[in-house]
Amino acid sequence: MNWSVAPYFFVSDVVLAANFYRDMLGFHYERFWGDPPAFCMVKRGGIVIMLSAPEGGGRPHPNALDDPEGAAWDAYIWIDGKADQLAEEFRSRGVKLEREPCDQEYGCRDFEVLDLDGYRLCFGQDLEG
Repeated sequence: MNWSVAPYFFVSDVVLAANFYRDMLGFHYERFWGDPPAFCMVKRGGIVIMLSAPEGGGRPHPNALDDPEGAAWDAYIWIDGKADQLAEEFRSRGVKLEREPCDQEYGCRDFEVLDLDGYRLCFGQDLEG
């Protein structure tokens, strides 16, 4: 049985958010839903993140709003390959890393970035695999 998950993020502007994921993080998207655009799914390497600007003014609510230390991730993304290489790709696109790649006690090497709305994404490789 194969399982997958797609985080659903409320964003302030779907087009700006989708273009950030495309241009800065290397995701792609096929289309927007709504007029004006209110929903988009960005994809990379089997990962899907749903971006929504709900009618009536829903607003972004990253976990950091409820975690003053900013330690809670909104999504942890396991990657094939090396975290250092992906971090370098992101840097070359102009992304500021919130935390540089480092080995963790839970057996992963990972790093963190924030998207335009403050969602904290952690990208990590399994060191044991």
